[in-house]
Amino acid sequence: MWTTKNWVDYELLDSSDGERLERWNKYILRRPDPQVVWNGHKASKLWGKADAIYTREGGGGHWSKCDVPDHWTVDYKDLKFKIKPMGFKHTGLFPEQAVNWDWFSDIIKNSGRKVKVLNLFAYTGGASVAAAKAGAEVYHVDAAKNMVEHAKENAALSNCPEGSIRFFVDDCTRFLNFARKKNIKYDAVIMDPPSYGRGPSGEVWKLEDCIGEFIELAASVLSDDPVFFLVNSYTTGISPSSMGYMVDLSVKSKFGGKSEADEIGILVKQTGGVLPCGGSARWSK
Repeated sequence: MWTTKNWVDYELLDSSDGERLERWNKYILRRPDPQVVWNGHKASKLWGKADAIYTREGGGGHWSKCDVPDHWTVDYKDLKFKIKPMGFKHTGLFPEQAVNWDWFSDIIKNSGRKVKVLNLFAYTGGASVAAAKAGAEVYHVDAAKNMVEHAKENAALSNCPEGSIRFFVDDCTRFLNFARKKNIKYDAVIMDPPSYGRGPSGEVWKLEDCIGEFIELAASVLSDDPVFFLVNSYTTGISPSSMGYMVDLSVKSKFGGKSEADEIGILVKQTGGVLPCGGSARWSK
């Protein structure tokens, strides 16, 4: 399992009974997590001292207690991100992805060239900011305008070089089809596709049914000399090994190089165990 040990402003303090207990800078949050299937192990004394608690209700939920500001920031190395309790228990950042930020940042820095990175389903721009700070030229694509605005704030907070990230509010499949039609190429692709969604014409996106075709489409816009390809998934029905196999078929078979796939996770401070947080498949030249 891939984990990062470089966080200072974030800690997973404990996990049990379907919940995470986390510290985001100086604020403690309690949130549901479907991966936490063990019960009766709430050992931390901080469970009763959370500053905000997300409670599920029907198909949604709400934050309560909320002794936190509307938003605040956390630092990761030379990166800075806006944290904001939002709907569906989100905070605006997936801290486990720092292990991937470190991986591709090293590749970009050691490439000896300007790397053109396409970040799809780019959310609030954690990967976009990390890539830009490493020296890449980043194309950030997400269909949600409010998430793109949040990403722009993160880029400003991290002092990304002016013009290093270009932001697009667009459907990712449509963006890729346009790039392929115009023969626009990228040296690297990052993607974090959702488990379920709808396209611009109402078509249903279900990751298990669409991921293979989408990886092929994304691979078709790689340059003749690409440097990396990264796929993330939080869908329990798709294993990292399955994603790795698809990356091998679409990327490694054409460009050679090295591929690997594994779960990603976060160390639980109270127990020393690791909470699984999805999986990733990586390819590098």
